[in-house]
Amino acid sequence: MIQQNPNSMEYVKRHIRDVVDFPQKGVVFKDLTTAFKDPRALHIIGWDLSQIYRDKGVTKVAGIESRGFVGGSILAFELGAGFVPVRKPGKLPADTIRESYQKEYGTDTIEIHRDAITPDDIVVIHDDVLATGGTMLAAYRLIKSLNPKKIYINCIIELSDLGGKALLPPDVEVTSLISY
Repeated sequence: MIQQNPNSMEYVKRHIRDVVDFPQKGVVFKDLTTAFKDPRALHIIGWDLSQIYRDKGVTKVAGIESRGFVGGSILAFELGAGFVPVRKPGKLPADTIRESYQKEYGTDTIEIHRDAITPDDIVVIHDDVLATGGTMLAAYRLIKSLNPKKIYINCIIELSDLGGKALLPPDVEVTSLISY
């Protein structure tokens, strides 16, 4: 077991790569794949995420395609909860519901299985980065339409200058491990 220390999130930050002009000119993309490939950084991320929700009765973690699958799966495992993928259209095999939305680089759509969430569920919606908030808001609307007991929103990185958190409902707890 890797031991945590007060500087653990600084360790993770050192393993996040900035990719300039991706996916378009003028954008500095925060690439978490370099942190995910480092065993200690990945462990720290999983541990710190799980500590936020340890006593909140979470039954499902909804991870947003595709990097949200990494942290979301770890979080679900650590909490003993189920994992629900939120995917691009045509990727889920059964009956789905969908939501289209504006994001930083254009319009997109996400889907979830219609039977993925029940009214008894307490759900954490997870993605790697919260930027302008469009994807997270669309995921929230999808999951909210299935009437769970409670919804939490979480990301590893929040790009606070882009204001995505302000787009989300004020009555929903939104957390991140790192804020830039």
